[in-house]
Amino acid sequence: MYTDSVLLESRSARSGVAHRVEVLDKVKALAFSTGRAQATTRDVADYFEVPVKTVEKLAERHREELESNGMTVLNGPDLQEFETDRMSVSNSEWPSYPQRRRRLTVFNRRAVLSVAMLLRDSAVAQRVRAYLLHAEESTHLRPAAHPGVEEVRRSAEQLRQTVRTLAAGYGALDRRVSSLEAAGAELGTVLQELGPLIGRLSERIARMDHRLVETERRTERTEQVVCATSQRVADLGAEMRALRGDLRGVMRALDVPPAPRHTDEKK
Repeated sequence: MYTDSVLLESRSARSGVAHRVEVLDKVKALAFSTGRAQATTRDVADYFEVPVKTVEKLAERHREELESNGMTVLNGPDLQEFETDRMSVSNSEWPSYPQRRRRLTVFNRRAVLSVAMLLRDSAVAQRVRAYLLHAEESTHLRPAAHPGVEEVRRSAEQLRQTVRTLAAGYGALDRRVSSLEAAGAELGTVLQELGPLIGRLSERIARMDHRLVETERRTERTEQVVCATSQRVADLGAEMRALRGDLRGVMRALDVPPAPRHTDEKK
């Protein structure tokens, strides 16, 4: 049987019970920053009620063991996607792009349980280890179960874990929908405020269109008058030329000499 000190000192002992992640929820709820089942270093520190530096130092000392149990360092596109999910579901204290960190350590539930078995000075971690030892003791005291029953038990536990993950994802989706609804309401208010202004602008544009149409009509009428006047002037010139020809014919018939031209006209 394991003891608290054995879990703190023996990696093999910790490895033997690292699958019992259900004991975390028996102590307190483990809150994730996003709908993913991945906790940041701050999430882990908040769960165990210890400073963030404590978790960072522990992760550095036991990096190999924690990574084998699901601790991951995100960077590049994976980090950007995680940060986008985190911003969409919470008002975190992180600054916006591009000032964010280039790497981020995250823990799955198995890695968080491993942290519980490594933290000495955390009351929450001690309670997790107590539940863990009690669960192990109960398992050893129970008679050996039929392999089929044990398989059903494991399937049921996996199903419960899936349900918890889906519930966390639903919570994230619900928060996103709430954010979209709030943004929609704000947009509706803005549109209501802009409605009268848009109406006035539409009226002014309609008046300008009417004035342009009237101006085009007047211009068209003016062009018609100018064309008619030009035609009348042209007809008058033709009539004057014809009259001048008739006058010359009459003068030739009467043998009237043509009138002398003025000196200016000769020049």
